[in-house]
Amino acid sequence: MKRVEGKVALITGAASGLGKAEAILLAREGAKVIVTDVNDEAGRKLAQEIDGAFIHHDVRSEDDWRRAIAFAVERYGKLDVLVNNAGIVVIADIETTSLEQYRLIHAIHSEGTFLGCKHGIEAMKKQGGSIINTASLSALRAYPPVVAYASAKGAIRSLSMTVAAHCQDKGYPIRSNVIFPGNIDTPLLEGAMGMKPPPGTGQPEDVANAVLYLASDESRFITGAEFVIDNGVSIRPGA
Repeated sequence: MKRVEGKVALITGAASGLGKAEAILLAREGAKVIVTDVNDEAGRKLAQEIDGAFIHHDVRSEDDWRRAIAFAVERYGKLDVLVNNAGIVVIADIETTSLEQYRLIHAIHSEGTFLGCKHGIEAMKKQGGSIINTASLSALRAYPPVVAYASAKGAIRSLSMTVAAHCQDKGYPIRSNVIFPGNIDTPLLEGAMGMKPPPGTGQPEDVANAVLYLASDESRFITGAEFVIDNGVSIRPGA
């Protein structure tokens, strides 16, 4: 039997990068996947390739979140897995980041993840589910060139633990965990951050494998946990 056979998963920002790899792997392992993104063309193409579904979704919009969750439940009857993955980055330090840039990054990352958790819990709290939030190594180490991005990812870290505790306190069979990718070969790394993949850079599939584990029942006893996916960079001072 496939590892997430019969599960329904919604992945934000799934038209490219990490989200795309996660969608492909979960579909291969038996899940019905709802691809959400603001890139309609790429999102629809991927959904067709994996026999999933696509919905336009700006994670900053609570109305879009309501529609996306309702779409999943109406189409497939339930929602088992939510992967909060959508994100962008602005290269600017504390002195050069504008308030508008700071608010934009936080609206997409921290507020978008908050809205996903809020509405995902409502859809999952009876039958249970797994919420997987995407932070970053920048939430664990100082990265001055991406102050808005790093602080937003730090908020996601705290939110994930709080959601895990809330669901346990309420008796909801929902797990909430957070992943911390390091340098991964994605459009975000190469384009927005202007970096060529250095030696030891991971592939999107390295992150997707962790997401698959957290989406599956293999991780049924894991909640409030942090998964660092960085090839050991975070344990080496100065690396």
